[in-house]
Amino acid sequence: QVQLVESGGGLVQPGGSLRLSCAASGSIFDINYMGWYRQAPGKQRELVAIITRGGSINYADSVKGRFTISIDNAKNTVYLQMNSLKAEDTAVYYCNTYARERGITWYSDYWGQGTQVTVSS
Repeated sequence: QVQLVESGGGLVQPGGSLRLSCAASGSIFDINYMGWYRQAPGKQRELVAIITRGGSINYADSVKGRFTISIDNAKNTVYLQMNSLKAEDTAVYYCNTYARERGITWYSDYWGQGTQVTVSS
């Protein structure tokens, strides 16, 4: 099994910053990519940003220029630095990884439990 543990959510004022972290652990053979999704009340879960182990990055248009994703391959940890936060960034943020467990030949999606980010004055 692969476990994802997220941290760093909370309440912040508009224009503020937060940094999310997500560490993957367990019987990991390889990680293809890690990333972040979010789900606001009444909306579908949407991609925020993903990063491959090689450093290729994809951002949602709504966060480009404000959010920065990075990865520490040695620690199997992904970070999301969120700056210039807006009320519309309020959501539960979920960590995701596409990884392969030891002894298994295929890759699967794994999800964290989610961390709440609330942007409000």
